[in-house]
Order: sequence, then structure tokens, then C-alpha cells
Amino acid sequence: MDEAPLIIRPYQDQDLQQLRQITVASFGSVALEQMLEHKFGLWNSRDWKVRKASHIDDDVGLCPEGCFVAERGGEILGYITTRLDRVNERGRIPNIAVVESARGLGLGRRLIQHALDYMREEGMKIAQIETMASNAIGQHLYPSCGFEEVARQVHYAMKL
Repeated sequence: MDEAPLIIRPYQDQDLQQLRQITVASFGSVALEQMLEHKFGLWNSRDWKVRKASHIDDDVGLCPEGCFVAERGGEILGYITTRLDRVNERGRIPNIAVVESARGLGLGRRLIQHALDYMREEGMKIAQIETMASNAIGQHLYPSCGFEEVARQVHYAMKL
């Protein structure tokens, strides 16, 4: 029996809840939201999972046409989101996630390539992605896709 082909397709509104679940399951210890909660505790009755999942709401709200879903046989295995700064011709990848069972199969790389092709088609001249220093997967994957480190950022926070 042949395995269904993997397809990368545009985001659809009915994908949102599943993308939120994949986000929470995928980021865990590398999510800034979790680090903030670990340091300062829970605030506003919203745990890190709710806050991190809301990032996807923002992505699909601001640039739904730049969000793409990887699926096989109707099962979502991963996604990538983009944002375009048309004035400065810079594209950014704010979020990418692949379900654990599909990791190591090159799906993240395919999603990145798809996003980069989209950015090129939209006239972007620079593509940007960032990751936490604790994200070993991102630290390996992004340079292997052609991204070059240009700067490091330190996150500071304080409880008000």
C-alpha cells in the first residue's frame, strides 16, 4: 500500500486549532513564554501554552496568505508562518513547527523552502528567522537552509 503524498498547502481557517496544539507540543522548553513563566510565575490567569498558542492567532491574522500547512492524507504534520515587510522587502518566519512523529524526515526544511519561494515570489530581498539559543534543532536547521547568523539578542524581563 502506497503512503499518501506529503503536500504543502495554504492555511485554512479550520486549521487554526490544530496549529495551536502543534505549537504548544513543539516548543516546550525552547519557548520564551515558558521561560518567562518559570522565572516570574503565572500572571493574568494565562499560562505559557495559551500565550504561545496566541502567537499563531497573530500570524494567521496578520498574514494568512503567508501561512502554509504540511499534511499527509489529511493529517497536519507541520506548518510555517511568514510576515512580509513590503516597504523594506524583508520577509520573516515567525513560527515553524513539525509534529514529533514527523521530525527527522526533512519536513522542516521543505516548509522553509516553501516559505522562501513564497517570499521570493512576493519580491522580498532578505529572509529572516530567529531562534532561542536553547533550540538545538533551529540552531542546526536554519544555517543548513542557508541562513547566516547576523546578531544575537538577549531577552530581559521584570515583573511589574
